[in-house]
Amino acid sequence: MAEKSYLEDENVQKHRWLILTATGLFTFMSTLDASIVNVALPVISRDLKVPMNQSEWVVSIYLIVICALLLLFGKLGDSLGKIRIFRIGTGLFVVGSLLAGFNGSFPLLLGARVVQALGASMTMANSNGIVTEVFPFNERGRALGTIGSFVALGSIAGPGIGGLVLAHLSWGYIFWINVPVGILTILIGRAIFPKDITMSHEKIDRSGATSMALLMVSFFVAIFLGQEVGFTNPWILALFAVAIIVGYWFVHTENRLEKPLLSFTLFKNREFSISLLCGFLIFITNFFFNVIAPFYLENARGLKPNMAGYILMIFPIVQVIVAPVAGTLSDKIGPEMITFVGLCFILISQVGYMLTSLSTPLWLFTANIGLVGLGNGIFQAPNNTIVMNAVAPKDLGVAGGMNALARNLGMVIGISSATTVLFAAMSHYEGRHVTTYVAGRPDIFIYGMHIAFWLAIVICAVATVITGYRMFSRKHKLA
Repeated sequence: MAEKSYLEDENVQKHRWLILTATGLFTFMSTLDASIVNVALPVISRDLKVPMNQSEWVVSIYLIVICALLLLFGKLGDSLGKIRIFRIGTGLFVVGSLLAGFNGSFPLLLGARVVQALGASMTMANSNGIVTEVFPFNERGRALGTIGSFVALGSIAGPGIGGLVLAHLSWGYIFWINVPVGILTILIGRAIFPKDITMSHEKIDRSGATSMALLMVSFFVAIFLGQEVGFTNPWILALFAVAIIVGYWFVHTENRLEKPLLSFTLFKNREFSISLLCGFLIFITNFFFNVIAPFYLENARGLKPNMAGYILMIFPIVQVIVAPVAGTLSDKIGPEMITFVGLCFILISQVGYMLTSLSTPLWLFTANIGLVGLGNGIFQAPNNTIVMNAVAPKDLGVAGGMNALARNLGMVIGISSATTVLFAAMSHYEGRHVTTYVAGRPDIFIYGMHIAFWLAIVICAVATVITGYRMFSRKHKLA
């Protein structure tokens, strides 16, 4: 077995935490680059002389390419070696970051973002699989918890880091900061990464990879354009129809192949399916907060952007501290109870957001942000452990790709759902079409915020109930 061989390799075990650091740094950078660009879009739009709605594609194209290719690169990791694919990805990401920083033209920037996304999807799809293979079972939760900390920090720290960079340097440096860190990480990886020993050499299902990419592209383009032109637009409805048809074709074809891109037998594993679903739902929930909280702090409460940024950074800071501890606990007492406790904390925090008003003390709102960071720190690491432990070593790449895909899907659906529900509720309250914060009318925003967080509560409650049912039914069977 591959895992046994790695465990018997003294050099690998000696450097396992360095291996984790190298994979974690690239996980952080690839996740960070999904959000760090948002704060620079007005500057990019002005410098490159493109409309603001077009500049949004600097963010969108990155997410589309990643989601379209995660399963393919996860499968390639299983077939050709996870470390090999990860290394190629690190190189592509650094090259893409270097090109993206040049203030040349908008097409050059979009092309560079595609190169970045290719590299990011390679590293995202295989990082969890590498860590799972390298670490012994009794340390796996702690290791995956640390990777979860890198993900958490990268997914929410983008606006804060981007703001700091733009305060002193041109927008190109939000990409160029990846280059020295990336090169250092590549050099560390060359010195300490072991050779791949888990390679199935299976032929890649090209039709499955193509249909999966088409499914993701049509679905995401429909979401991103739908937010701009309306979801009832005939072209948007046609794109959703294409996504449904291609999705049906993908499932139908994959179930008939002997060695498909995605074996749906994985979903017969209850632990894998429930944990993947709950991770997806919690990322949707988190991004309701990510979208709405800056409006509340900066517009409704009148805080300066830097002060709002400091308050929002409490979420990832708490999660980064808690996640490795939760992972260690899951190694000792099992992950099921810990994931349930984490979800309960997240659910309580969503209720707190729903009850927030203009008179809520800022210290109480800040404490609630810390609570959701605590809940995520407790939940994410054990949940990732369940996902990765539920599959055979030959499927670790696909499992890691599915985990990353669930995370990115949750992020995009969370952002689009939050903005759609928020502005729809605000429009209903005001009796006219509202697509932004209405100056001088915080009451309109607070109404929309309450409705949006009601939905977040429902989504989080579904994940909590499912996890609780799994935990209690398992205890009943053991009894």
